[in-house]
Amino acid sequence: MQGLMLETPLLVSSLIEHAALYHGEREIVSRTVEGPIHRTTYAEVEGRAKQLVRALERLGVGHGDRVATLAWNGHRHLELYYALSGMGAVLHTLNPRLFPKQLAYIINHAEDKYLFLDTTFVPLAEALIVQLSTVRGFVVMTDEASLPETTLPNVMAYETLIAAESDDYSWPQFDERTASSMCYTSGTTGHPKGVVYSHRSTVLHSMTACQTDVLGLSCRDSILPVVPMFHVNAWGIPYAAALVGAKVVFPGPRLDGAGLHELIEAEAVTFTAGVPTIWLMLLAHLKETGGTLDRLERVVSGGSAVPRSMIQTFEEDYGVRMIHAWGMTEISPLGAVGAFKPGMAELPATERYGIQEKQGRAVYGVEMKIVDDDGKALPRDGQAFGNLKVRGPWVCRSYYQGKSDAEEAFDGDGWFNTGDVSTLDGQGFMQIVDRTKDVIKSGGEWISSIAIENIAVGHPEVAEACVIGIPHPKWDERPLLLIVRAKASSLDRATMLDYLEGKIAKWWLPDDLVFVDELPHTGTGKLIKAQLRETYKDHVVPTAAA
Repeated sequence: MQGLMLETPLLVSSLIEHAALYHGEREIVSRTVEGPIHRTTYAEVEGRAKQLVRALERLGVGHGDRVATLAWNGHRHLELYYALSGMGAVLHTLNPRLFPKQLAYIINHAEDKYLFLDTTFVPLAEALIVQLSTVRGFVVMTDEASLPETTLPNVMAYETLIAAESDDYSWPQFDERTASSMCYTSGTTGHPKGVVYSHRSTVLHSMTACQTDVLGLSCRDSILPVVPMFHVNAWGIPYAAALVGAKVVFPGPRLDGAGLHELIEAEAVTFTAGVPTIWLMLLAHLKETGGTLDRLERVVSGGSAVPRSMIQTFEEDYGVRMIHAWGMTEISPLGAVGAFKPGMAELPATERYGIQEKQGRAVYGVEMKIVDDDGKALPRDGQAFGNLKVRGPWVCRSYYQGKSDAEEAFDGDGWFNTGDVSTLDGQGFMQIVDRTKDVIKSGGEWISSIAIENIAVGHPEVAEACVIGIPHPKWDERPLLLIVRAKASSLDRATMLDYLEGKIAKWWLPDDLVFVDELPHTGTGKLIKAQLRETYKDHVVPTAAA
């Protein structure tokens, strides 16, 4: 016997349609590339998205065609999110922080038909032209008066493109398994790999994101997505915000501490999300200026591990709860969120911060397990750590036009191997120990580089820390600590190593320390440890020399 329910497809267009109908007056605020603050509403966004669909159809964009964006977080980018997916085409967000060679590969691999870009990225696009084989034209996301002189062929101004079009358009209905958008992973080795999201996976992910024990979003929130719209679709926030009708505040290209603080205060932001480096800049600005966060309630941080010192500073100095989250491009991206279970919020601060340091509990829809190198499941005791695998309705099952070597990440039972080494405890909390390729193997035992880094950045004179394994004649590998000093710091080697004493196991203590001016990062802000291992492969630590 089957149920007698309507089989209405879960489509991305339903999100903006709902927001426009029931929260049509709610504001979408953007700091524009040109500078001024722009204000619109959900009703106006849907209307302009429909005009954009008409313009895209006139350009020959149809069902399944890929259209790329090189753009900051702003209202026009949001219109593209809904126009492209809503008409049945595929939104393809590009990360402008990738190397030009990688960008050209991604655009050609996806066979993008058009490229929409902010004025900031016109020089970048001009440098790519000769390498692009499928792009027919370029749309600069500005008005005619602000259109820069450019050598781009078939170039149009966004506002001119849609100005003559009608918003008399009905969103089409089609199979919810249709592709809605795609993002490429920014791996440090090999070519980036394409992940293709469906309408179904995107809507389900949005529903889960809004749950109280996930991001807890509602129509009463004012949301500042600092995480870029080109980074896993801003963690799904542009969709989730529309689902509940929340106010959205887009920061545009200005992501410095002063700029973010100005928006947080002016727009009464209650919720924001981004990577730890962003929050370090915000906290530095607040400390320097004596600023406050009177309306902000929750800060979600992901992308890399959040140090305890940051969690503590937000809570004790500003009354803001920091929520640790974990995900990947392959997981849409939400996989785990650090929501407290009953009684945890009342624990002493030291215990509470220990929970908040973990990446969180698996959200409904994502199954998790840890296994050893032979694939055997390991206990959920918070001690055993192994390879983290996940599966679920918004976890990808293969890469776009994937090759056999990349497809090894997926097994026959639908589990995706994340490449993270993690623990799972009895309460369901997951904590990443390291990336599989970054864990340090010393004397047959594993050392977590992340754990050491998190403690190191707790020192007030440390701006950034990185730990890598380097060859050792006796122990195979030993940890080397790389430190970027804070501004005006005179921190020395002995003081830093003394700081670590007693905070980690003695045999985990780095065998040496090197001060550096900066550390290399990927386009999404993650440390490029492979490059650092190559740089320091011949570094001799004192224990090896002795």
